[in-house]
Amino acid sequence: MKHRIVVLGAGYAGAFSAGYLARQLHPDDFEITVVNAEADFVERLRLHQLAAGQELRHRPLTEVFAGTGIRLRVARVTGLDVEHRTVTVADGTGIDRLPYDTLLYTLGSTAADHGVAGVEEHAFHVATRPSALRLRARLDELGGDGEVLVVGGNLTAIETATELAESRPGLRVGLATSGELGGWLGAKARRHLWHAFERFGITVHEHSTIVRVEEAAAVAADGTVFVNDATVWAAGFAVHPIAAASGLAVEPNGQITVDRQMRSVSHPDVYAAGDSVFALRENGQPLPMSCASAGPTSKRAIASIIGDWTGREISPASLTYVGNHISLGRKDAIFQLVDGDSRAKPGALRGRKAARVKSAILETAAWSLSHPTFGKPSRKYRAAATVERTPHLVAG
Repeated sequence: MKHRIVVLGAGYAGAFSAGYLARQLHPDDFEITVVNAEADFVERLRLHQLAAGQELRHRPLTEVFAGTGIRLRVARVTGLDVEHRTVTVADGTGIDRLPYDTLLYTLGSTAADHGVAGVEEHAFHVATRPSALRLRARLDELGGDGEVLVVGGNLTAIETATELAESRPGLRVGLATSGELGGWLGAKARRHLWHAFERFGITVHEHSTIVRVEEAAAVAADGTVFVNDATVWAAGFAVHPIAAASGLAVEPNGQITVDRQMRSVSHPDVYAAGDSVFALRENGQPLPMSCASAGPTSKRAIASIIGDWTGREISPASLTYVGNHISLGRKDAIFQLVDGDSRAKPGALRGRKAARVKSAILETAAWSLSHPTFGKPSRKYRAAATVERTPHLVAG
């Protein structure tokens, strides 16, 4: 009987991992199924562009996985039974349960409301394709005019505010952040960021913690009311609750607790990568929920799965975080390098050159999904007769 590998989610981490495994493992011994809620690969890093009114390239997962033998199941994951090794999925035809021998959990994250009243009912966000399209429809209703407030002060908030301001110049865009805008950037990068906001005419409200969202307003802790036509919530990410509900060992925020091989510390037949996983860097600090974390965590999970089930030694990727790349519209960007303790380095790449680098990175990331073994020989490893896995090295 074939060893059944099920991959949950086909974002950057899941799609890359599934394609790599399919090209390295022998189809006579391994069967790979990918479950994803959409039939297309969604470039989450470009969803603020989609919300602003731009069209993104259509990338069907059938084309991404062409020639790999991967079984694609377009359905929502609604439950996980780690004791009986089954995944419950739902689609237009009903509910089904998929058995697995090895599970790779890469369901990613969504917008975190932090318990703030009214966010779910009244706010928009760009963490998923449907939500980005919902915001786009609202902006279309405004007909090129109106007031938009972006809530948050990190990468997604900055990219969303600048993209909306550039693509829809008739909008009056504001940004409310509980701290300082770009306070975590180096001095040069922060000056560049402020100049960009001034150029776009974006109003910045620092030290403004939003405690309630209403249909046509957002209310700050000090009582300030920001009247607007659309509140865009970009105040961080939260993982889906499925892992915690399944009985997997998780961190307080719901991320899966893993060892250094990206295996669940409670259920070693479950591996995790991307935003779903709580992984520690070499300096002992956790990797942030970020596209930059998808690559190293997925490569380490891939190496572990291949090593665990074929007996081959695959060099794991280093869990490092080198910096923040922030788009400021289509022609401007910042690339802020950080040191081993995640502190901003003095220098930063800025302007058009940084924008070209960011665009190249996004194109390369999307291309690599269909070419995950580029530069490396595609092999067909057979399953090991016996399995001896390396001891768990707990990340916590």
